[in-house]
Amino acid sequence: MKILVLPGDGIGPEITAATLVVLERADALFKLGFEWQREEIGLPSLKKEGTTLPARVLDAARSVAGVILGPLSTYDYPARDQGGLNPSAEFRTKLDLYANIRPAKSRLGVGLTGKPVDLVIYRENTEGFYADRNLYQGVGEFMPTEDMALSIRRVTAKCCERIARRAFEAAVGRRAKVTAVHKANVFRISDGLWLREVRKVAKDFPSVQLEEVIVDAMAALLLRDPMRFDVIVAENMYGDILSDEASELSGGLGLGGSINAGDTRCLAQAQHGSAPDIAGQNRANPTSLILSAAMLLEWLGARNRNSALGAAAKRIEAAVDETLKDPATRTADLGGKLGTREFAKAVAAKLS
Repeated sequence: MKILVLPGDGIGPEITAATLVVLERADALFKLGFEWQREEIGLPSLKKEGTTLPARVLDAARSVAGVILGPLSTYDYPARDQGGLNPSAEFRTKLDLYANIRPAKSRLGVGLTGKPVDLVIYRENTEGFYADRNLYQGVGEFMPTEDMALSIRRVTAKCCERIARRAFEAAVGRRAKVTAVHKANVFRISDGLWLREVRKVAKDFPSVQLEEVIVDAMAALLLRDPMRFDVIVAENMYGDILSDEASELSGGLGLGGSINAGDTRCLAQAQHGSAPDIAGQNRANPTSLILSAAMLLEWLGARNRNSALGAAAKRIEAAVDETLKDPATRTADLGGKLGTREFAKAVAAKLS
């Protein structure tokens, strides 16, 4: 089973290497048969090849079982016509990875507010206000004059329906509740279409409760009562912002796993950024990418009906929790003393 490994920028190479330490131990224990294909993207490939995403890498992503993508310094990339493609956006649109799945779960017992958190956000990944991916050709952001900037949001029934369906399917195996986030009091047409499609899907899942919450109220309610929520489904920008809030509430972005999934392909990606200020110092917390890789294994196991992959995913998550429970085996950002490499070795040791 070939996995494409793309370390990315900043701390990406370090946390990717740490993740592979854990995956290689899982491979040995569960006989998963992994084979790594490593490629450079981001600033390293821009320097060598004039593009942040060589065409061969996108082609490779289409042919492998899954992808592990490290953090990206997209803010530092040049314009698209100068080679500055956003690899994350390109993968999501070109491979139709329409579901960004981001669990938020308290891993240290309680969240930031002292309350437990256990929810998952299903974020639509291919349209919305994201101007680098919402049009067939060109971008949805432009300037008619030097003093006027316009941005277009695309919302389609197809994309609304399929992300809603994935969310309801997930809720069946959880606490049977879906919260649909919207701003239909302002975006009456576009968010009205969103709600229309979510409600249609809800009829196919009579055992799952549907509630609808306006996005600004949602941001407040997450702080007040996070355990009120089970599965949250949202369009691209709402889901992006709320998932960061939920992850911070549960313990921090460094502890949140994330995958970008379609019907036939899946990519693991840490929730956080590239943190160039600590790159190369063995200080980065690799938990997010390790958990993201575990989610990739779970997705592959379900799709291929491979129980070993599913078992490995559960064992990795449990090993991460066991490691985090002990203050002595946490990374510095969580008050511990372990570096990136040492933390990965500690997690790998607990897999046995």
